[in-house]
Amino acid sequence: MNTNPSSNSALSCLSRIRVVLSHTSHPGNIGSTARAMKTMGISQLYLINPKEFPSETATALASNADDVLDTAIVVSSMEEALAGTTLQIALTARRRELAHPLQTPRQLAPEIIQSIQAGHDIALVFGTEMSGLTIDEVLLCNRMATIPTNPDYSSLNLAQAVQVFAYEIHATLLDDVSHLAQERDSATHDAMEHFFTHLEETLSTIGFLKPDAPKRLMPRMRRMFTRANLEREEVDILRGWLRATTTTDRWPKPPK
Repeated sequence: MNTNPSSNSALSCLSRIRVVLSHTSHPGNIGSTARAMKTMGISQLYLINPKEFPSETATALASNADDVLDTAIVVSSMEEALAGTTLQIALTARRRELAHPLQTPRQLAPEIIQSIQAGHDIALVFGTEMSGLTIDEVLLCNRMATIPTNPDYSSLNLAQAVQVFAYEIHATLLDDVSHLAQERDSATHDAMEHFFTHLEETLSTIGFLKPDAPKRLMPRMRRMFTRANLEREEVDILRGWLRATTTTDRWPKPPK
């Protein structure tokens, strides 16, 4: 598997993002949030008066994102959680008559990236599972966001909301999955020429190619296999198949 140092460098600024959970009632949601954060390269977790933390349930649902839980900062107020940030984004699913316009995570992602790349700390702020953020909590933030969902059923749990928001930031910052691709061991020119020779001989042997009237068959076969951009192992498989074809009694020899 390929590694991508440039990707790691580009994503290093994600350390400027903190996820703030206010008055979380179920510890499992804290653990699931930690997992969602780590998956997208975010590690700072702030907890405002969680009902239960630390918790074995949180650790179990973190699914090896224990480091996010271990470094989580527990505070007693929203003011403490937002201290030092220049951009505070309140996530809400409700219509509110407030001054800040409502934006989607995708719309806000470029501004977030510009801010963290400039060295500023930002906060993604989420409320309780049942009622979300209070009006007073929202007023402490300078941006409002909502996740577009089915208008007839907009039920996202806390960790899902964090995952969606974190993904939009991550994908906007670095929409590249090339590090997951396996390195190709492409067939060499020599290997392909040997294959084409072997193919032509086999097609002649089984009577599919008429040596005295070949027409355009071999050029077409050449174009077809060239387009496939074969790997070395694939050429070996094809040549093994060709050998098997001509070493059995299945195909009669063409008359001489």
